Amino acid sequence: MIPSSPSGPRLLGPLLAELRSARGWSQQRVAAELCAASGVPTLTRHEVSRWERQVRLPGDFWSAWLATVLGVPGELIAEAAARSRRLGVAPAAVDPAGSRARFALLTLAHRWAADPTGGTSAGPLGDALLRDDPVAGVSPTAPEGPDAPSGGARPRAAPDGVGLAALRRWDDLLGGGDLAVLGARRLRRAARGYRLAGPAGRRRLLPVLAESAQLAGWLAADAGDPAAGLAAYRLALRAALAAGDRPLAAYVLGSASHLLADAGDPAGALTLARIGYAAGRATASAGLRALLLHRVALAAALAGRHRAADRALAGAAGAGAPEPGREPPWLYWLDEAELAAMTGRTLVASGRPARAVPLLARAATVPGRPRRAAVYGSWLARAHLGLGEVPEACEVASAALLDAVRSGSHRAVGQLTEFRRALAAHPSEPAARRYAGLTASARPYLPGPAPGWSGEARARRAHPARRAARRGGGAPRPVGSD
Repeated sequence: MIPSSPSGPRLLGPLLAELRSARGWSQQRVAAELCAASGVPTLTRHEVSRWERQVRLPGDFWSAWLATVLGVPGELIAEAAARSRRLGVAPAAVDPAGSRARFALLTLAHRWAADPTGGTSAGPLGDALLRDDPVAGVSPTAPEGPDAPSGGARPRAAPDGVGLAALRRWDDLLGGGDLAVLGARRLRRAARGYRLAGPAGRRRLLPVLAESAQLAGWLAADAGDPAAGLAAYRLALRAALAAGDRPLAAYVLGSASHLLADAGDPAGALTLARIGYAAGRATASAGLRALLLHRVALAAALAGRHRAADRALAGAAGAGAPEPGREPPWLYWLDEAELAAMTGRTLVASGRPARAVPLLARAATVPGRPRRAAVYGSWLARAHLGLGEVPEACEVASAALLDAVRSGSHRAVGQLTEFRRALAAHPSEPAARRYAGLTASARPYLPGPAPGWSGEARARRAHPARRAARRGGGAPRPVGSD
C-alpha cells in the first residue's frame, strides 16, 4: 500500500502540513511564528492554508522563513516548491468542490511516480478511507431498501444489484445522469464488503473495489460531477496499487486525465496521463499503452504543446491495435475505430482539422453508441468549422445534439458547448441560425452539470421533459413543429 510519507522529492503542500503537524502547531500558529520571525505582521493563517493546499506557492522570501520557523534545511523547502511548480500541481478551476479532490489525486499519483514498481504499497488500505462514500456522499453502511430515507431511493432505470460487467455495457447506451447512482451503489457494496472482510478476503476484494471505484468515477464525471469523479478515482488508484495491479492503476489515471481535460485543466490532465503511462507501460497491454499515449496526446494538444502531442500520437500508433483476448476486461470498448477517432480529436485540438475529418467521421456515425457519436460528432463539427465549412459543421453538430439527448451524457453536452462557442464567430450564416434554434429547442432535454449532487438527488431532479424523451426514445421536436 501507499505510505503517508514516501521517500524522494516532496510536494510542498503535504510537506508543510506534515512539518506543522509534527510540531503540534495550528496554521494560525505557523502564521504567527512567520510574522514574528520575519517582522512582517500581515501574513494570516489563510495564506498558510493556501500553501498547504497548493492553491498558491510561497516565493523565495517566505520559503526561507518557512525553513527557519519549521527548523528544516532551506533546500528541503526550495526543492519541494520547485517540484510543485514544475509539475503544475497547484489546483486549477475545475470547480470549488473538485480542487481539493484534484490535489489529493495528483499527490497520490506523484507518490506512485516516485516508486512505480509497487514498493510504495506496503500497508493496509485502512478503514478511514472507506468511511464515507466518495461519490454519493453517504456511508457504505447506509440503509438501502424500502425503508431507506428518501436520499437512498432507488431509480427505476435498473435493478440495484447490477454487476460491473453489465454496468459497463449499459454505459455504452446511457449517460452518467442515468447510471451514476448505480455506479455509486456498486461502489458502496464493494467498499462495505472490503471493510467487513478479513485480511485474506480484503486482498481478494481489492481488484473489485478498484474497478468499482474507477467505473463510479467515470459515471460521476459523465453526470457532470467532477469532484465526485476525482474522489472515486483516488480511491480506485489506492485500491489498484494495493492490489499490485499496475495496468489498472494506469487506466485509472488515464480516466482521471480525461476528466481534467474535459474540465478545462490540460496541465493537470497532462501530468496524470504522463504518470499513468510512465508507471504503467511496462506491464500494460498493447491497447492500454495506445490508450494512455492518446490521453497524453490530447492533454498536450489542449495545453498548446503540439510537439509533445505529435510524439505521443506517434507512440500510440507504434503501440499497435488492441489484441483480442489479451486486453483486460475493462478495456473491452477500445477498438481501432475508437483509436482513430482519438487521433482525429487530438488533431482538431492541435489546429489540423483537415487530417481529422476522415478519422472522426466513422466514430460520429456508429449506431448504438449515442454518447460516442455525440462526443466525436462534436469534434467532427469543430473540424468542419475549422475548415470554414459552416453548413457541414452545423449538420454534423445537429446530429450530435440529438445523440446527446439520447445518451444523457454531460460530457457530450460539454463538447457541444465548445462547438457553439466557436460557431458564435459566424452569426450571419443561415446554418448557424438554424442550429441555434435547434439548440434552444433541445435545451430542456439535455442533461446539466450537477457538482456536489448525489446520484439519487440528480435522478430526482432530472428535467421531466428529458425523462419523458428518454423513456420514449424520441428526440426533441423543434419549437413550432407539427
